[in-house]
Amino acid sequence: MKYFVNKSSIVRKIWGKADTTLFIFAGAAAEFALNKAVDWLYFTGRLPADPLGRLFSTVTYARQIIFAEEDAALASIDKITAIHKGVEQSRGAQIPDWAYRDVLFMLIDYSIRSFELLDRQLTLAEKIEVFNVFNRVGLRMGLTGLPANFIQWKQMREEHLQNNLLQSTYTYHLYQQYKKHLGWLRYVLLTKVQLMLVPPRVGDLLDWGNPSWIKPVLKAYRFLRRLRVEAFLRNVLLPAEYKVQIMGMDIV
Repeated sequence: MKYFVNKSSIVRKIWGKADTTLFIFAGAAAEFALNKAVDWLYFTGRLPADPLGRLFSTVTYARQIIFAEEDAALASIDKITAIHKGVEQSRGAQIPDWAYRDVLFMLIDYSIRSFELLDRQLTLAEKIEVFNVFNRVGLRMGLTGLPANFIQWKQMREEHLQNNLLQSTYTYHLYQQYKKHLGWLRYVLLTKVQLMLVPPRVGDLLDWGNPSWIKPVLKAYRFLRRLRVEAFLRNVLLPAEYKVQIMGMDIV
């Protein structure tokens, strides 16, 4: 039986833990709010109306690709492509190629950053494996201008961070929605975790100061992970209506 992502791949280990997956999307949520193409996420109205629901639907699609047999994974990628084409037709415009690449680059970068923040440093070979998996997704989607290798991706990622981010009214509004749906305490934790995760360029644009006090909290959480008792704390800090979905993310 052939899988889109090999069962021994580090990508399965990264995406097989609920907290790592949530950290990936916490980082991406910060950067989405600054992306110059964020207006596309507002076009259907789903993101600002229900940012957490949109998060979990996106997680579902990503995991359908990573843990599925190859044919099923390819079908999921094709479905994502068709959804985006439908949005483009409804709006009468095309999502910029660089915006598609931005999303792919975020998945690569925050997969690496989240695992390293919560677990350990990845080897170069493991980072290349993360790149290869998501680059294959991009190739299947027919994206243009993709990097040829991990080294080229690092260069392009930095260029995208410098050229494609901007603090705007969308940034403010999206964070107001995060606060509304999470509540004050969860919102503060989200923003501090994001500052630990994001590249310096993103942190500078968000301008939220120093995340120093969250560092010992994360250190304690990593200790709880080694004892395998972190689920209690994680579930306390997340909205009750999403606990079932969150618990279902733990595979490895």
